[in-house]
Amino acid sequence: MKKRFFFGLLLLGTVPAFSQVTVTNDSDLPFDQAVVEIPWATVKKAFPAADTAQLKVLAGKNELPWQAERKGTKDIQNLLVQVSVPAHGSLKLLFQKGKPAPVPAKTYCRYVPERYDDFAWENDRIAFRIYGAALDKRSDNAYGSDIWAKRTSALILNKWYKQNDYHNDHGEGLDYYHVGLTLGGGDIGAFLGDSIRYIHNYQKWEVLDNGPLRSTFRVTYPTYVFQGITVQTVKTYSLDAGSQLSRILVETTHTAPGALPLVAGITLRKEPGMIVEDEKNGILAYWEPTHGKDGAIGVGCVFSGGNIKMSRRYEHALAHLSASGPVVYYSGGAWDKAGVITSGLAWAHYLDAFAARLRNPLKINL
Repeated sequence: MKKRFFFGLLLLGTVPAFSQVTVTNDSDLPFDQAVVEIPWATVKKAFPAADTAQLKVLAGKNELPWQAERKGTKDIQNLLVQVSVPAHGSLKLLFQKGKPAPVPAKTYCRYVPERYDDFAWENDRIAFRIYGAALDKRSDNAYGSDIWAKRTSALILNKWYKQNDYHNDHGEGLDYYHVGLTLGGGDIGAFLGDSIRYIHNYQKWEVLDNGPLRSTFRVTYPTYVFQGITVQTVKTYSLDAGSQLSRILVETTHTAPGALPLVAGITLRKEPGMIVEDEKNGILAYWEPTHGKDGAIGVGCVFSGGNIKMSRRYEHALAHLSASGPVVYYSGGAWDKAGVITSGLAWAHYLDAFAARLRNPLKINL
């Protein structure tokens, strides 16, 4: 009897060694290397011994990369895990105590004081930047979002800024996308008096998380007065590994009597390009004309709610929104020379699939 009792205690002692949650995909599309959010409270409930210094996440025998997401706080908010789940399939994640394998950084963001207060961010697919206060009132000022065309999975921001020759392609890509005094690649502005009211350049910044699987930062803009209406804007950008699009949360404080009209827009070139305006599914896509030897860039916005009015005005493709509360949308780009998305049709297909996955995201179950 003593031996049996001791054996039972041994079995009970092994129970906290691992536990699991199930990631379920109810959609018709596979999720390939997607970053899924598991609330930290769920992790702790499934595996009370969870400790980020000693935590392995397994799918079968394969260890998966993960990141503790804090969203600018000292406490962990979510466990971000990169997973692949087939259509109408599921994946069991095992939590086990042990030193996790290092995860190479696939996303990165930073303030760039050496280039007139740029703020830049990137992942293993694409790179972006917005412009800060030091550029305002200069002759080379720009308002909207910039896209850096890259064809390497390596993180290149620090290297390119240090070399200061990123307008020329040395094998990794280049910045040839022109923004100027426009919304550029999917930025947002107020829409008052039948005109785009540009929010110009950010004034303050804060990094909330910085890789390896997701980088998130917040920027605050100066207060502007448009037609007697005071507008103050805060944007939070987030970019996941493997994604062509950033998530953008726009929080606006204003004195408009009702909802503040907004537009998210893509600047259009003089030469013909491919434009998709899918108002029902909330997809605005543009495949630019080929820019000589530099190739072609696709720019796109996805609005998760759908049913978005769209128009073409002021040399922009515009999606009309309103700020009665926080606004969330996704914006980004792709470069044909990267070899992943090489045509306007492929770009439209990518955005359509992206929108479909937003409508039917992965589900987490204990």
